[in-house]
Amino acid sequence: MPAPAFESADLTTAASRREARNTLWIELYQVVVRVGWIFKTETIIMPAVLDAVVDSGALRGLLPVLNRGGQSVPPLFVAGPLSRRRQKKWALVGTSLSMAAWFGILAVAWRPLAERRPDLLAALFLVLYALFSASNGVNQLVVASLQGKLISPGHRGRAMVVSVAVGSVLAIVAALLLLGPWLEEQNGFPKIFGATAAFFAIAAIMPLFLDEPADRHEHTATELPERRGISRAFAGWAAALRADRALVRLCLVAACFSAVLMLFPHYQAFARDRLGSGLGSLLTWVVVQNAATGIMSLVVGPMSDRRGTRIVLIWLVALSATTPLVVTLLSLLDHAVAVEWFSIVYAPLGLNPLTLKLFTNYALELAPAPAEHPRYVSIVGAALAVPFVLSPLIGLAVDAIGFRPVFIAGAAVIAVGAALAIRLPEPRCR
Repeated sequence: MPAPAFESADLTTAASRREARNTLWIELYQVVVRVGWIFKTETIIMPAVLDAVVDSGALRGLLPVLNRGGQSVPPLFVAGPLSRRRQKKWALVGTSLSMAAWFGILAVAWRPLAERRPDLLAALFLVLYALFSASNGVNQLVVASLQGKLISPGHRGRAMVVSVAVGSVLAIVAALLLLGPWLEEQNGFPKIFGATAAFFAIAAIMPLFLDEPADRHEHTATELPERRGISRAFAGWAAALRADRALVRLCLVAACFSAVLMLFPHYQAFARDRLGSGLGSLLTWVVVQNAATGIMSLVVGPMSDRRGTRIVLIWLVALSATTPLVVTLLSLLDHAVAVEWFSIVYAPLGLNPLTLKLFTNYALELAPAPAEHPRYVSIVGAALAVPFVLSPLIGLAVDAIGFRPVFIAGAAVIAVGAALAIRLPEPRCR
């Protein structure tokens, strides 16, 4: 017997209220994380931190490897257990606290090791950076799974606008008030790491307020219950890729886009080594990048809700190819002019966080069932990570043949990714 109309309306209203509440807390969580993130901006601050200890293109080339490897490999093994968790918000609390812990350790250890054993400090930094990247990768998988579970596809773009736009404004304010003065200090890095740890720890409070219903786990087509551990994980990945050709194409697009992420540590090194910029420029670049992210989110979010994630993803991947070309054009100018205009490089780099979010949102839409959300997101993350085995070679190539040929080759690879993305299907038409 069908439910009465008023009862159905009450259920719809209750579901809408629950979604609105959960959207608010997820947005607040991402805003606080974004403020903390500006103190460790991957494209600017982290390479500068390593260069302050040891200036090496090869070691700088390790940063993207540790970053994407940590963000992509652990989630592959966590995706299965996460999909079987009845509630996922507690995993978000745990990963947020672990992210805070690694930077807390670095804040405490920096000063004594910087004075006595810079070699050990460089090694510790790389180890902690790898551990942070692993925690962050699992964290992003949990956030994506919660978004897929608690926020409907037509509202995810709006949630991205709020979290990115508000987060960018507050992050820029924090950078101007705190990050700028600390970069000018001789021993300012411990304060920067401490602020990062503090904001990530504060963010860990937000998931406690999510109204997350418990899941009933059901086996899906890509799950093989008789398998266990790593063999089960590999079987699940292989089954998903065999079953969905669109997922394979998306992975190829993600692999090409990873060139953007492999090149970014070398931009600030180029400005410093070839153009003579100083640490004071880092603040300007951080502000420009975060402002670009916030402004572009106002367009990207509503457009992805209205027109679909696919078309916006194509354009963002294509526009990302402009960054290495802009750096190459600046290299042709007089150094005094190029260093004055170098901040424009970080405007298109502001597209990176949005593009990565859209890769996640598209993977969520492509997944055939909610239980497959963690697996699809983790597979795309792995596709982003696989090319990073070449990242140290890129650092060596920069040392051997110079920045310009490397940047032009990177732009070509990204453009290939945009061309492949054109033939991705629109999941909302299924």
